[in-house]
Amino acid sequence: MRGVRLVLLRKMAIVLWLALTAVGQAPPHPQAPTATIGPASHIQPPPATYHFPDGSEQKVTGTADSAGFVALLYRVHDRFEAWFDPRTLCSLRISKRTEEGFRKRETSIRFDYAKRKSILDETNLKNNEKKHTEEDIPGCVTDVLSGLYYLGSLPLQPGSTYTFPLNDGGKTVDVKVHVEGREQVKTDAGTFNTVRVQPEASAGLLKDRGHVWIWYSDDAQRIPVQMRARMFWGTLTFKLQRVEK
Repeated sequence: MRGVRLVLLRKMAIVLWLALTAVGQAPPHPQAPTATIGPASHIQPPPATYHFPDGSEQKVTGTADSAGFVALLYRVHDRFEAWFDPRTLCSLRISKRTEEGFRKRETSIRFDYAKRKSILDETNLKNNEKKHTEEDIPGCVTDVLSGLYYLGSLPLQPGSTYTFPLNDGGKTVDVKVHVEGREQVKTDAGTFNTVRVQPEASAGLLKDRGHVWIWYSDDAQRIPVQMRARMFWGTLTFKLQRVEK
C-alpha cells in the first residue's frame, strides 16, 4: 500500500465488523422485521479535496486473530478483503475466510449494480456445503470495511446525522451515523484533535444491544484514531499506535 499506512486500522475495521456485520445478515427469526432503505439513504461521492489515507488503493484488508488465553478457549483466525471504487465509494466485492472455533467458512460477495443485486457464495470448509443467495441492493452500497473510509470522507460536522446503505451479503440496511462532537484523544502515535461519530444499525442481531464509536482526526486526512465497541458482553477499545509513511 502506498502513502500513509495506518497501524491498527485493520483491527479497528474488525471491531466495526464485529459490531455491525449482523445488520447485513438475514434476521434470525422469520417474524423479525426486515430493514427498508429510505429516500435519505445514499452514498455520497467523496469531495474533490478528500484523499484516502493510503493513497489511491481500492482494496481494504482486515484480520482478526485470537491470542493468549482467549485463543486456548476459542480460536479465531479471520481474513477479510473489500474492494471499492474510490471515485464513487461504491463497494465492488468482498472476500472472507473465517475460522472461529469449529466453524470454518469461505465467503465471496459481489455487487452487481446493473441488476441491483448482492450475490453471496459461501462454502462450509468443514463439510463442503455450498450456499448461494441474492439480495436486492440500491444503486450504490458500502460494506463494513470500506465503510471506514466512506465515513472519513463525510464533512462530519458536530450535530450532523448521515444515513447510508450497508450490505454484507444479506439484507441491505440503513446505517445512521451521529456526529457527536470534538475532543482530544491521546494515543501512542500522539495527541490528536478528533471528531467523534457513532454509527448505529437500523436492524440486525445487535440492534439495541451495543454501541460503537469512532474518533477521526479532525483534519483533511480523517485518520481513524480510536474505536470503541461497547456490547452486551463487554467493551473493546483500540487506539492508533503509529502512522508510517
